[in-house]
Amino acid sequence: MSTPEVNQKSRDTAQYIVCVVLVAVGAFLIYDALTLEPGFAKVDPVGPRLFPTAIGIVLIVLAVILAVAIPRGSVGEADAGEDVDPDAPGDWRTVGLLVGLFIAVIVTVQPLGWVIAGTLLFAGAATILGNHHYVRNIAIGLALSLVSFYAFYSGLGIPLPPGILDGIL
Repeated sequence: MSTPEVNQKSRDTAQYIVCVVLVAVGAFLIYDALTLEPGFAKVDPVGPRLFPTAIGIVLIVLAVILAVAIPRGSVGEADAGEDVDPDAPGDWRTVGLLVGLFIAVIVTVQPLGWVIAGTLLFAGAATILGNHHYVRNIAIGLALSLVSFYAFYSGLGIPLPPGILDGIL
């Protein structure tokens, strides 16, 4: 029993681009993990290299599996239940606002600190994506920022920048 012949024109080259990106990200993770200093995280018994290296290896293995499956005609099944118009234009305003928000957080995380920048990130993203409960967005953003700040600091031994709240947190 032979596999069905795949038409060359129907083959989606975007899948191969995904393979290339997976290999590039996996290779970067492995390289970056191997260049980490062993004393980076002080409370980590396995060291900081294990998880990024493992994730990088998994990404490369998945890229190889996908690259082998593509010429064999393996195509994902279309989701019939999704209510999306593939011909509708993208919402570039929302994308632009989110990119601007991420850039603002990158610029302000050192001077303001993670808790304030993270609150702005979480509340801003929720607002940009359509949630108009502004006070609730800020409250949830503040809670997420505080939890993540202390989870990194206490749980992982990785200090996030306190910014202007240094001495308070």
